Amino acid sequence: MSQAMAPITVEGIAAEIHDECRLAIPVDYAGVPMGIVSALLKRSPRELNLLGVPTAGLLHDILIGSGLVRSLETSAVTLGEAGGAPCFMRAIANTSIRMKDSTCPAIHAGLMAAQKGAPFMAMRGLIGTDVLLQRSDWRVMQNPFASHTDPVVIVPALHPDVSVFHAPMADREGNVWIGRRRELAAMAYASKKTYVTVERIVDSRFLDDELMAAGVLPALYVNGIAKVEKGAWPYGLWGEYGPDTAALQRYAQHARTEEGFKQWISEMYA
Repeated sequence: MSQAMAPITVEGIAAEIHDECRLAIPVDYAGVPMGIVSALLKRSPRELNLLGVPTAGLLHDILIGSGLVRSLETSAVTLGEAGGAPCFMRAIANTSIRMKDSTCPAIHAGLMAAQKGAPFMAMRGLIGTDVLLQRSDWRVMQNPFASHTDPVVIVPALHPDVSVFHAPMADREGNVWIGRRRELAAMAYASKKTYVTVERIVDSRFLDDELMAAGVLPALYVNGIAKVEKGAWPYGLWGEYGPDTAALQRYAQHARTEEGFKQWISEMYA
C-alpha cells in the first residue's frame, strides 16, 4: 500500500519558485492557485519566466505589476468579464517584460513534446500567421514524409521548472482530482516539479474508484500538496464555487494605475 503524502504549506510552495524560474500557471477556468499569492509576494523571486496554459490572467498580472517577471509566454492575457490586464498592458507599453506571443495549440504542443521527451512538435495551423514573425525560436521546415511542398512549423518543447494549480481535492496518497481539466496533467507531465493547492484532502483512494480514476493526476507527478480553502478566489473552481466577478472588477479598476495597484496589494496582502 502506498504511503501518505505529507502536506506542505503555501510558504513551502513559494520557496520552490526560485529566481528565473519558468513557472506554469493554468487558464482561469482550470484552477488558478490564487492562494499562493501572499507567500509568493513575500518571497519575491525575481526574473520569473511565466507560462500561461494556454492563457494568462490575474495571477500573472499581479506578478508583473509587482516587478517579478522577466518574460511571459502565452496566447492571451485577460481578466475575462473584468476586461484587460492593466499591469500587463503597462509592461508591454514600457517594454519592461519580454512577450513571447503564442497560440493555444502551440502551448499545448510544446507541453506535449516535453512530456514525450521529444525536442519539438510539428504543427500546421501557424503557417501564414504573423505570430511566426515574432518567434525566432520557431522553425518552418518541409515535411520529410511528403513528396510535394508541405511546410510545417516546429515548436520547441516547453519544460516548466515549476507548475502550480488549484484543484478541488486530493487523497492522502497525493493523487489529485482534476476531472476534465487535462491541461493540468499536461503541465505536470512536462514540468520538473508540480505543486497543487486543494480545497480538501480526503481519506478515500481515488485510483481505487473505477469512475474517478480517469480524472486523476497520480501522485507520481505531484511534489507537494497544500490545503487552501477557496484557493482559487476570486476565480471560481469547477464543481465548487463560481468566480467573484465584482472582486475581479475591483482589481481591474484599482490596477489601472501603478498607485492603485500598490494600494490594492497592500489592502489584500499586507
